[in-house]
Amino acid sequence: MLPFRLALLFLLIATSTVLHVVPLLLIALLKVVLPLPRLRTACNPLLTGLAASWIGFNNRLWDTFTRTRLRLHCDADLHADGHYLVLANHQSWVDILVLQKVFNRRIPLLRFFLKRQLFWVPLLGLAWWALDFPFMGRYTPRQVAKNPALAGRDIEATRRACEKFRAIPVAIMNFVEGTRFTAGKHAKQGSPYRHLLKPKSGGVAFVLDAMGDGLHAILDVTIAYPGGRPSLIDLLADRVPEVRVRVRPRRIPADLAGGDYQNDREFRVRFQQWMNGLWREKDDELAAMLAPDAAAASDAGRN
Repeated sequence: MLPFRLALLFLLIATSTVLHVVPLLLIALLKVVLPLPRLRTACNPLLTGLAASWIGFNNRLWDTFTRTRLRLHCDADLHADGHYLVLANHQSWVDILVLQKVFNRRIPLLRFFLKRQLFWVPLLGLAWWALDFPFMGRYTPRQVAKNPALAGRDIEATRRACEKFRAIPVAIMNFVEGTRFTAGKHAKQGSPYRHLLKPKSGGVAFVLDAMGDGLHAILDVTIAYPGGRPSLIDLLADRVPEVRVRVRPRRIPADLAGGDYQNDREFRVRFQQWMNGLWREKDDELAAMLAPDAAAASDAGRN
């Protein structure tokens, strides 16, 4: 029964992806060839509308084919035309589906900074390109040490992306840990947090610098899986009993919105201290959310 269930779901997702991505790419090509900036700008709502429709279909599959309960506690006042930086912990590919289910059509389309290799994912890579998802090299420290010029490429890519985002409603998504949490990575890092890896502050600092006062707020998202860290197959197979999510608005500190993270050591230390403080709070919150009695104390709601 499980193989049939998975085959059906993959077929439905693949069919929906083709039906949404093909017109999206046609509109993207039209946007490229249109002569007037005003006409090109008019294509943006069509592109994001198709993306939101695709996400909405996936959300309906979640509701129809799983009994996974989504318990959401949101302290933020959300706007579909806002400008947000969304920060979240990262444990599984399921995190992305959770974020899309929580935020679809409640804030602008979530845009992720993607590894450059993901451009070659069939259909989706072109769709991400058409939707102005920024592609990053994400070079290792060893690669940068051999070729220091690489260090500036991702910074420049961030700046170019943020220049586009200043003109449109946007939600820039950043998994601050830079990778998914595992016990092995946690031990290797010597992370001081119980449930989190160490935060990487550079990407957040570059976005705040490039966007300036173009951002309305930071949305700080904590995702907890009381049944254990799931895989995507676990979700599709209906083996994820519950997901708990907390959304908090965070004020952007005025003294951290426009500093030179790369070259100003004092600013970099202050920024890292601020991020570490957020991460300590998130670690405590995640521990509380994973407690057996957390569901009874939360504002339960299935989206």
